[in-house]
Amino acid sequence: MNANDLWQRYQQYLFTDNDTGLRLDISRMPFEESDFTEMADAIATAMGNMAKLEKGAIANKDENRMVGHYWLRAPKLAPESELTEEIESTVEDIKTFSQDVFSGTIAPPGSDGFYVVLVVGIGGSALGPQFVSDALGQADDPTIVRFIDNTDPDGIDRVLNELGEDLASTLTIVISKSGGTKETRNGMVEVAAAYEKHGLDFAKHAVAITGEGSALSKKAEDERWLRIFPMWDWVGGRTSETSAVGLLPAALQGVDIDELLAGARACDELTRRTQTLENPAALMALMWYVAGNGQGDKDMVVLPYCDRLVLFSRYLQQLVMESLGKQFDRSGNEVDQGLTVYGNKGSTDQHAFVQQLRDGLDRFFVTFIEVLQKRNGESLEVESGVTSGDYLHGFLHGTRQALWDRGRSSMTITVNKIDTRTVGVLTALFERAVGLYAELININAYHQPGVEAGKQAAGEIIDLKYAIMAAFRKQTSDTPTAMELAEAIKQPDRVEDVHHLLTHLAANAGSGVKRVDGHSPKEARYRVDS
Repeated sequence: MNANDLWQRYQQYLFTDNDTGLRLDISRMPFEESDFTEMADAIATAMGNMAKLEKGAIANKDENRMVGHYWLRAPKLAPESELTEEIESTVEDIKTFSQDVFSGTIAPPGSDGFYVVLVVGIGGSALGPQFVSDALGQADDPTIVRFIDNTDPDGIDRVLNELGEDLASTLTIVISKSGGTKETRNGMVEVAAAYEKHGLDFAKHAVAITGEGSALSKKAEDERWLRIFPMWDWVGGRTSETSAVGLLPAALQGVDIDELLAGARACDELTRRTQTLENPAALMALMWYVAGNGQGDKDMVVLPYCDRLVLFSRYLQQLVMESLGKQFDRSGNEVDQGLTVYGNKGSTDQHAFVQQLRDGLDRFFVTFIEVLQKRNGESLEVESGVTSGDYLHGFLHGTRQALWDRGRSSMTITVNKIDTRTVGVLTALFERAVGLYAELININAYHQPGVEAGKQAAGEIIDLKYAIMAAFRKQTSDTPTAMELAEAIKQPDRVEDVHHLLTHLAANAGSGVKRVDGHSPKEARYRVDS
């Protein structure tokens, strides 16, 4: 395809919306004009099914749950007036609570106010809020937002050590729909202990975002935490950024959450259009389908040329991969579907993995994200007539061309600038694209059986630890091997798990387990301090 043909293709298929400032260029994706005709019925069906979901159709039939994250930014679309009222009142409660924190009406004992917000969550309860916090953070924000998003003791210590004496003026938000998520529970327990160590009452610093009647809700009620905000069962964690999960941390950071919601709502409206070329989410879903042969054969590399979007690929990993990575379709057929997402930021990626993208395995397509306004105000010239932003622009379009010259596919999302409304637009755009693509490949985007399987397996490892420690007390040998302990608990087929547990315990102070002899896994012997 020569330059003139490519220019014509660019103009013909470019999506532009002046209201949101969103543009989508698919001209360098591997589609044919016939794909729009051949996929027309499938896309129409996908759009129809999405419309049904928005009207309250059950998405998770095994759990009898609706999917309603679209209602969060347009509450009057909710199928029940009670839901509309709950959504609207929650947004108002978040704004009121945040203003009370800013004014000092809500403040910790012995301090004039809360100046740090610590979010304890995992997955969708952290990735979205982290992305938004980093993307929209300013030097004059009323609070600093920090996150504990894992059950890694050293990671928890790092965050708490950074806070130090500031813990006295820290508001902690614990986010868990069920209240039983172990990583979040563990983080909460560790944080509460840190408050106690500093002579502080955790409850007077704590807020919960959780489901009605959950274990976390009951704990927060019993201990009289500052506030409980709802986390509805019809909002999945990975689509919860425009619920209290994302709105409360954002509001406390000083973000105008009305603008965030307005951006998402505007994008939702665009992506309800029934003509594919006028619907950016439908265009993206179709490009994903064509690029990966409807099987996810190509990875999606997300390259935002903007530091404020550096966490966007991490956020999209969960949104896309947890939604689309499914063993079975909705008819029960084994399909092993998915769409792998990874990324960095431009132009850091030039020095990271673009070499392989251009000259290595052709198993991907790139989604470039271009931000036109590089800085508020004028830029310094780093050389005569050229700014650092000019170079950033050059690296993006140079990389795009270098990939095209090697037959590598890409699409480009362009926005005017990174502000609150644009972040809402980008969030909704990918949520809608994921929903439409899931319909095209006939899988349920709104459940995650693989995640639950991993949680169950982790629980079995903890049960094994209890059994091992009990067996130590009954062992005739003072220093048993892993196999001797596995046999003692009548699980010889799990000797490798026993070995790994013993290795873990022996490496950590306070476990009571010591490695005393042997260099190989078979010969290693252990004792437990009484």
